[in-house]
Amino acid sequence: MGKKRKHSETQTAEPKKKDEAAPERPKRSLFGWKDKGEVQQQTESNTDPPQVFRNKEKVMVTCSRRINYRYRHLMLNMVSLLPHCKKDNKVESRSSKGATLNELIELRGCSSALFFECRKHQDLYLWMARCPNGPSVKFLVNAVHTMEELKLTGNHLKGSRPLLTFSSNFEKDAHWKLLKEMIIQIFGTPKEHRKSKPYHDHVFVFSIADDHIWFRNYQISVPHNESDKMVRGGLDKMTLVEVGPRFCLNPIKIFAGSFGGPTLYENPFYVSPNQIRALEKRQKAGKYAKKVKAKTRRKMHELSNPLEPDEFADMWRE
Repeated sequence: MGKKRKHSETQTAEPKKKDEAAPERPKRSLFGWKDKGEVQQQTESNTDPPQVFRNKEKVMVTCSRRINYRYRHLMLNMVSLLPHCKKDNKVESRSSKGATLNELIELRGCSSALFFECRKHQDLYLWMARCPNGPSVKFLVNAVHTMEELKLTGNHLKGSRPLLTFSSNFEKDAHWKLLKEMIIQIFGTPKEHRKSKPYHDHVFVFSIADDHIWFRNYQISVPHNESDKMVRGGLDKMTLVEVGPRFCLNPIKIFAGSFGGPTLYENPFYVSPNQIRALEKRQKAGKYAKKVKAKTRRKMHELSNPLEPDEFADMWRE
């Protein structure tokens, strides 16, 4: 007979406890083993991302009722050029339009507005406003030429981000600096906007001449042939081709609030279109008055200086 085993040998061996002091196995990624310190740094970076400024500018574009077709086409051209804008219904052009527009801008989640206001079916005023606290600017729009009527050869991609260029005289006075900052915030397309393309292929040009702001839009044309392939950063082969539209902005007043408030600046050289038309009518009325006076002077001269009787007047009468 064989020997019996001891009772202690029959007991199953207990598993050894995991040494708590032993280092944990690092996680493995597609690029190999990661150190525990690197994993901890990545988890901390994922939980607390760095605070980066994100431009969430949105512009509401609308117009007043009874606007004519030409100014409506200009507004639609601006909507096509600004991918970060939102178009809204027409607003009645009254004294209380500021409160209505501020409410609409807040409902649409926008931070600024472009309001095209048409008066007497022939005068166009453009409001640029930062909402709801201001400031806001009122312009008279002259020399309007839309994309449809110009038929220029430029053709940039819709939704691409524009480069904003300004003439050097924007830095002369305080009101020009304020207008430059407002134009940058309204016309500059935010980076990584969902409706914009991530590159630049056209330029918005704002220049001051005769105290007016002139707007032009140019396409950046680059040769794509293999023989003429351009080195990165080479500006000598780039050309600018105008796209349109064109218009001229004559600043009238700058207000501290949105669509109103205290006046920060008033243009001393501004003359309203009503005064210009009244002056033209007076000039035309003056021409007619001169003709009437000339006729009366001629009659008085004929009466005061009668002609001598002609002795041969009745010679052939029989």
